[in-house]
This record gives sequence, structure tokens and C-alpha cells, in this order.
Amino acid sequence: MKKVLLLLTILVFSAINIYAQDVVNWSFKLVDKGNSEVELTAVAKINPGWHLYDITIPDGGPNPTTLTIDEAKGATKVGGFKVVNSKLHKGFDDIFQMEIGYYETQATFVQRFKVTDKAAFSLKGDIRAQACNDTECTPPLPTDFSFSAKDLPATVVAASRSAAEAIVDEAAVEQVPTDSVTQSASTFSSDTDLWAPVIKEVEAFGAAGSTTNQTYWFIFISGFLYGFVALLTPCVWPMIPMTVSFFLKRNKKNRAKAIKDAVTYGLGIIIIYVSLGLIITAIFGASALNDMATSAVFNLIFFALLVVFAISFLGAFEMVLPSSWTNKMDSKADSTTGVISIFFMAFTLALVSFSCTGPLIGTLLVEAAGTGSITAPAIGMFGFALALSIPFTLFAIFPSLLESMPKSGGWLNSVKVVLGFLELALALKFLSVADLAYGWGILDREVFLVLWIAIFVLLGAYLLGKLKFSHDSDLKYVSVPRLFMAIISFAFAIYLIPGLWGAPLKAISAFSPPLTTQDFNLYKGEVHAKYDDYEAGMEYARKNNKPVMIDFSGYGCVNCRKMEASVWTDIRVKQILDNDYVLITLMVDDKKKLPEVIEVTEGNGKTAKLKTIGDKWSYLQRHKFGTNSQPYYVLLDHEGKPIGPSYAYDEDVNKYLNFLNIGLTNFKKLQEAK
Repeated sequence: MKKVLLLLTILVFSAINIYAQDVVNWSFKLVDKGNSEVELTAVAKINPGWHLYDITIPDGGPNPTTLTIDEAKGATKVGGFKVVNSKLHKGFDDIFQMEIGYYETQATFVQRFKVTDKAAFSLKGDIRAQACNDTECTPPLPTDFSFSAKDLPATVVAASRSAAEAIVDEAAVEQVPTDSVTQSASTFSSDTDLWAPVIKEVEAFGAAGSTTNQTYWFIFISGFLYGFVALLTPCVWPMIPMTVSFFLKRNKKNRAKAIKDAVTYGLGIIIIYVSLGLIITAIFGASALNDMATSAVFNLIFFALLVVFAISFLGAFEMVLPSSWTNKMDSKADSTTGVISIFFMAFTLALVSFSCTGPLIGTLLVEAAGTGSITAPAIGMFGFALALSIPFTLFAIFPSLLESMPKSGGWLNSVKVVLGFLELALALKFLSVADLAYGWGILDREVFLVLWIAIFVLLGAYLLGKLKFSHDSDLKYVSVPRLFMAIISFAFAIYLIPGLWGAPLKAISAFSPPLTTQDFNLYKGEVHAKYDDYEAGMEYARKNNKPVMIDFSGYGCVNCRKMEASVWTDIRVKQILDNDYVLITLMVDDKKKLPEVIEVTEGNGKTAKLKTIGDKWSYLQRHKFGTNSQPYYVLLDHEGKPIGPSYAYDEDVNKYLNFLNIGLTNFKKLQEAK
């Protein structure tokens, strides 16, 4: 028996090790180069068999090694980021179809700075680098560095005031961008104040409702369904008649008392699981749960967790809690009385059934955390516990129903195996989110679909008895329910096949990567944004005298994919978006680095640093429109002023058409008035 805590610990560290392992070890130092200059030296020691990419890579290639300076006080940058004393290898890469430079064993990267104020000196930033071997690559995760005045070599002498001013003047003439600037929202655009808040103006037209309530309902229903499925597992199903019979026998002469105890038992289950959801939120915190939605490391850990859960359900091993925990809870239940005794009984059920419910709970919490909502884990666990507790209470009130319950048997293990296949399919969704957010390109839409087709074909074969696992009983015949489930599984796999040639597959649009990631696409019905940059799109709209629709979206946004597949593909909507509007899609979870770090002031007075493209668009949505949920659609004129209501997630095509037409009507009125 494997201890679940040990297993999960190994799992988490394995997941991190696969994608963020120390195949490259970095060391940073400052070296006095004379003439008031210091050199930031970053030495990369590369493990045998791995290589690190050069700082200059052709477009369409892997991620180059890059330097980002978040803060540079008392110093100015001199020259560019370069490599010294390192042997550059070059070779033709079959995957990227280009010649790529890379380093093996060790590489030294440097960037010079002129020290202008030794006492105030501060230097902070990070290096991002991608390393690969023959079979895998690490994502370009940042390695941070930080230096203060005390880290400067003692021999460094600050430049004189005139020399420092000359450096600044020279940089201004050459128009060399700095890596750390402080900007207000109004300085993002040079032509008009496109970043000015218009929250009240949007509300006057009718601001879109938040999708938070829909998210909560979705998580609650998901939790309830997971709880219902948990009832059908071999760890929980046999416990129902045993537990209910215990309460009835415990209070033979007082059936009302037996029912009361069973209800208390059900409430105890709910309290235990909801508390678990609250603990998850307390441990990770609100900001961490929001970051999980698109964080590469967390999504990869979630992917690994679900794969391990699937392997467990398929029968490779069982995840169980230490037996001492169960024994201790059982003894507590025997030694106490009243409500406390019943509570410990509920706790014992949670521990005993963990080998079956653990993967389901883990999957539910992963989905809840992925929504970014801080209360979602508790709501999901409430739905799970409610479904789990209802049968115990129901059968206690109507004990005669126990006789009609199906008996335990091999069908319970089949339920676990089916869940294992579904866990595998769901795991790919989290891998896809990380892949899209960081632009790795390892799980394009057709690859995703091929894997899903294989999973559901194998599931159908299993249901027909053509595939057997270690814990399965002999299948003498195929029952009618198994036959229908097999038909559904095969039919679903066949439904996915046209997607390999670009069919939109609306039923799975919330899970699959977008059509834009597909290499071979015969389908021409999707809508493509004209721009993915706010200022560039607004400039194009001004020159062509067209209104603008801003689409605040995200790679990890499930509802965004649903809207694109079910609403935007409507021929009427597509024609309006293609012909009458300038569509600008802004991905708020785009992890590509900005060319410079932008420091802004939030509404609460606190400063924030925008490091990625997603940071910039997320700030635009918060600052200008006062909302931070996706999808979020807003209609603007050339000056960034709203010309209609905003719109959130609602798959009603007629409502969406009305939303678009209101903007067109108001835009025409504005043009006629000028």
C-alpha cells in the first residue's frame, strides 16, 4: 500500500522536476570593469546531454535566452546583452526547420552598466532561458537576480555628474529603450488618451453582468456530479447499507432518533468536505488561486496529478491514507457519544473511502482552483459532500429502499476504470492551458484531438470487454448499459475526427485548444481578430473610420472558447465582426515578456509592475473598464469611448447580435453629428 501523502509529495516534486528541473544552474555577480562601469555576469552551468539556446534565434524558433531588468537605480545600461568566452554551436533543427545556435556545458552572459549613484545602486531582474535534450525541453521560466549597493565591488567609483548626464543624453539621442520605466495610464498611447477610465460611461449604457455566479453554479454542479459518481465507487457504495443499518439498529426503539442521527451524519460529511475546500483557499490565498489559472508550473502539476489519479483508477495502485489515521478515527467514534461520535464516524468514512474519492476530490479542487475564484473550492466541495450525504439520509428515512439497491460487484471496479479514462482526457486540458499561455506549441489542436480520439476508442473497447485491467472480473456478456455507454464513447470519438481537418467541434470548445493552433484547417467559418494590440488596432480603426470591439480573452478561459465556437461562428455574427468592426483580441494571460517593464498605479493607490503582455491587457481592463473577468466584450469609438453596453458570457446569439447592432447604430449617430 502506498501512503498517499508520500505519493503526492513525490508527484508534486516530480512534476516540477520535469519542467523546471535544475538542468541549468545560474550564478550571478558584478565585476568592476573600470571607468565607473560594472558588468553583470550570468554564468549558466548546463547538465551533460542538455543545451541552452543562444540570445538570437530566428523567428518561429525556440525561446532565446533573454535578460529583463525590472529595476535599475543609480545606474544606466551600456551596450547590449551578449555572450562572452563561450563556444557557440550551430546546427540544423529538424523540428523548427532552421539553423539554431546553442551552448553546451557552460555559457557566460554579460550586460554592462554605468554606475551613476553608488549609494542608491539597485539592480533587479531575471534571465529566461530554454534548455533541451534529445527528448524534452524546459519552459523558459525566469531565474531572478537582485543586487544592492552593498553588492558593488569596493573598487567601483561612480561617474561624475557631467558624465552621467552625457550618458543619459546619448541614450536619448539614440532612442534606446530603458528596461524599467514608470508610466501613468495616460502615457500608454501618444495620440489620444485611449487608456482613460470609462467605467461610468459603460455603466450608463448597461454594463455586462459578472460571470462569477455562473462560475459558482458550474463548480457546484460539477461537485455534485463528482459526489454522485463517488457513490458508485467500490469504496463508498457498500458503506451505504452498512452505515444506515448501524443507525437503525443503534436506535431500534426510536426510529426518529435513528433518522436524526443519519441526518447529523450527512451534515458531518458536508462540514468535513467544505472545511477541506476552505483550507485549500486559506493555504494558497486569493492571488495564488487566480495565478493558478494560467501558471505553467501549477497547470503542469495539475496535469501530472490527474494522470496519476487516472493510473490509480485504472488499477496500477491505490492511494490510501495511513491505516493509523483510520484506526484512530474509528476508536474516537467508539469512545465518544452523541453528535461528536457521529462526526467521527463521518470522518472515518472520509478516510476509508479516500482511495476512491481522493482522485475525484483532487480533480474537483484542481478545476475549482483553475477558475481563479477564491470561494470556488468550498462551493465545489459543498456540492460533492451534498451528493455524498443524501443517500445516507434518504435510506435512513426510507429503510425499505435498501432492499432495492444493486449489490456490490465487478461493476463498481468498471466505474473506476471509466473514471480513469475520463481523468486522462481532462488532464490534457491543463497541459493545453500552460502550452497556450507560454506559446510552447507542444499540444496543438490536432494533437489534442488525436489523443482524445485514442482515449475514447479505448474506453469503448473496454466497455465491450475487449480491453481488461488487473482488477477486472471476467465479463461473460455485455450488459445493455455497457453497450449504450460503448456506443456513446465510439460515437464521440467519431465526432472528434472531422476536427482534425478544422471542424469547430462546439461540444468540446471549452476544452480543446483554439482553431488558430491547428496546422491544417479546411474550415473557414471561424472569426479571427484583426489585431492583438490595443493601440495598433485603435489606430487602424481611426484611419478606416470603423468602430472597435475589444475582446478581453485568455488562453485558459473556458467560456471564451465557448463563445468563439457557438456565437462567433454564426454567419450573421461573423459578417458583422469581419466587415463592420475592427476586432481586437487581448489575451490577459499572455506570458510573453514586454520589451520594458511598466510601473503603474492601481486604483487602490498601490504600484504594480507590468512585465508581460497579459499584465498590460489585464491592467487595461481593470483600469479602463473596472472589471477583470473574461470573456468581456466592449464597443468603442476611435477615442476609446464606449458606444454601447458591454457583454459577458452568454451564448444567446440573438442577444449578441443586438449588442453588436446597438454599437453600430450609436457609432453612425456619432459620425452624423460630426
